[in-house]
Amino acid sequence: MGSKYTRGCCGWLIVALIAALVATAAMFAIMKRKPGGRGRHMKPLPVPGPPGAIDSKYGDALGVALQFFQVQKAGKLENNQIPWRGDSALTDGKEAELDLSKGMYDAGDHMKFTFPMAFTATVLAWSVLEYGDQMSAAKQLDPALDALKWITDFLIAAHPSDNVLYIQVGDPDLDHNCWERPETMTEKRPLTQINKKSPGSDVAAEAAAAMAAASMVFKSSDTTYSDVLLQHAQKLFTFADTYRGLSSESYPKLQDFYNSTGYVDELLWAASWLYHATGDQTYLSYVTVQNGKTYAEWGRPTWFSWDDKNPGTQVLLSRLNFFGSKQISNAENEGLKSYRDTAEAVICGLIPDSPQATASRTGGGLIWISGWNSLQHATNSAFLALVYSDYMLSTRTAEVQCSGKYYSPTDIRNFAASQANYILGDNPMKLSYLVGYGSNYPQQVHHRGASIPADAKTGCKGFEYLHSPNPNPNVAMGALVGGPFQNDTFVDSRDNAVQTESSTYNSGTLVGLLSGLVTTSSVAQSFT
Repeated sequence: MGSKYTRGCCGWLIVALIAALVATAAMFAIMKRKPGGRGRHMKPLPVPGPPGAIDSKYGDALGVALQFFQVQKAGKLENNQIPWRGDSALTDGKEAELDLSKGMYDAGDHMKFTFPMAFTATVLAWSVLEYGDQMSAAKQLDPALDALKWITDFLIAAHPSDNVLYIQVGDPDLDHNCWERPETMTEKRPLTQINKKSPGSDVAAEAAAAMAAASMVFKSSDTTYSDVLLQHAQKLFTFADTYRGLSSESYPKLQDFYNSTGYVDELLWAASWLYHATGDQTYLSYVTVQNGKTYAEWGRPTWFSWDDKNPGTQVLLSRLNFFGSKQISNAENEGLKSYRDTAEAVICGLIPDSPQATASRTGGGLIWISGWNSLQHATNSAFLALVYSDYMLSTRTAEVQCSGKYYSPTDIRNFAASQANYILGDNPMKLSYLVGYGSNYPQQVHHRGASIPADAKTGCKGFEYLHSPNPNPNVAMGALVGGPFQNDTFVDSRDNAVQTESSTYNSGTLVGLLSGLVTTSSVAQSFT
């Protein structure tokens, strides 16, 4: 009797113990699904395989977004897919006996600013290097390569000699005093150049970064073109580093448009891309041992933009720290670790429930830093976060720590997706800020070509189309408009350029963001 009771008691104890273990495991699983569990570590996630199933939402959006580069093209168009666009700016560069007809218009106007255009090329090339397989799976790689080459063709033409780079085509005052289609422009298109006496290290270094990154994109398909790009990149970097100065100090008028706040971030950015493209340790030493402590602002996270390249450099150089290299010295590795630590601080500022999370957001969850072109920071931040999360996944790095809380690559990816989803319509306005995507998107984009019928004879003064209350007669497919105010509201009016003007440089990171979300795949250990 006693032995039977004892066996029964032990049985119940075993059952109770198993139940407790199951409950604990369930609680742990729930905690694991919730981001930021305090004081606990996470297990590494599996490394993704080749691109899998396509997420149709992001795939469709990517196809739309890439069309904006076609909308913005200058020059003699090839295989034109935009029915209301035609050849334009065919004589750009003629006064210097150059062909500067290619490139892309900056925003809703007809200016060619080399600085933001080169930034567009750099991030577009980066997007292809990281997510080319995903683009290919979504059948969108060719449009991305076409857009990139249209810009790099311009950059090659704009760099006719070692220490000369044309940084602007057109006069902003003349251009902004007109409202006309680019195909019918008649105003003068003067050229602005930087050189030894009028330096512009910011623009020259950004162009170097773009050409170095693009050289890797085209290396497998066109070795000759790739080599030309790399030669230009190296010469432009030497020019930028040797003859230092801001383009907006050489040409004060630029301060009203793209007023770079410094050039050392572009020098580090360019050298980082040149190291990836060449493997030359000189460039790695430049960004780590020689100039890291002085210029890189380690430990001080900032916002990635056409002006501030530091966060981009921090994430890009984190790649080297993640994947490693036997050729990197201890001193260089220390510098790379500082870049990665700062990149993690950037990431910790973005995850919504992180102790370090920025309060600069709308009620709808969008990163919001400034009223003008508000979506640029959300898009740029989400792109960097997605790239960083994929570095983690591909190296089985389980977590980042943000002041004692831990976040997985999935948590970081979820933040990136939240910004993309907001842009595509998951927002309080239920509005897609990507023109042409979905059924409800802005109808009055602040864009000259889109606002004027293709057969209209306006001359320079077609301002009745700017102020018209009617929808644009032409759809600026793929335009990412400026975006909402901080209270998540949006006023769809062409006269409201703050919110309705689109810019080419926003599209580079948007394409990268959508390409990374369209499916999952491990990233390559090396770009070359």
